[in-house]
Amino acid sequence: MTDQFAEMPTDWHRALAIVAHPDDLEYGASAAVATWIDGGRSCAYLLASVGEAGIDTMPPAEAGPLREREQWASAAAVGVTTVEFLGHRDGVIEYGTGLRRDFAAAIRRHRPELVLTLNHHDTWAGGAFWNTPDHRAVGRAVLDAVADAGNRWIFPELVEDGLLPWDGVRYVAVAGSPHATHAVDASDGLDRAVKSLLAHRTYIEALTKEDPESYCRTFLEGNMAAVAERFGGRPGVSFELFRR
Repeated sequence: MTDQFAEMPTDWHRALAIVAHPDDLEYGASAAVATWIDGGRSCAYLLASVGEAGIDTMPPAEAGPLREREQWASAAAVGVTTVEFLGHRDGVIEYGTGLRRDFAAAIRRHRPELVLTLNHHDTWAGGAFWNTPDHRAVGRAVLDAVADAGNRWIFPELVEDGLLPWDGVRYVAVAGSPHATHAVDASDGLDRAVKSLLAHRTYIEALTKEDPESYCRTFLEGNMAAVAERFGGRPGVSFELFRR
């Protein structure tokens, strides 16, 4: 595909990022988050799980709290001060009304104009690598929950809890999508994105034998350079954008 990426919209102020695990946002999207926050926008993070099943050499009861702490440090590196965890079980998150309700409640509570999530498609770019069940379930539930959040007759118990409908989401941006359409110039956010990914040091050290900082920088620079090929030579972060 050689189509050029369009510029991400800028007519919004509040974002809510909803993903499955710690580190999901740091594998690329955090450079965009840093850039948005530099521009005066706000972004809150909502994670379905604490990623307790993500480190093979560490029992979930030990890994969960550690990964939660690393996610807080990771968010702080790009200026995010609000991080929430829903406590769904890592690795077996199921798409369904319960997940949609959780996300709709968060959208009503935070009232974002842009919702950010991770690739919900079956595969990653190129089709060679199968996506994980958690990513697929969370991404699809996010797309549905945006509509749920604006309908008072879906999950009416949320209204009873004081969470009034919010139909103000204008965009849903999907990071890591094999069908990306838009991008944001995030070169100014690269160094903080590297620091943000590096905050997941325990996870990364279990994942690779490379030097963690070299691994993080090489990965992020490579992704942003690939975006530059379709974005006028500008290193960036790409998204599949859905308008509301």
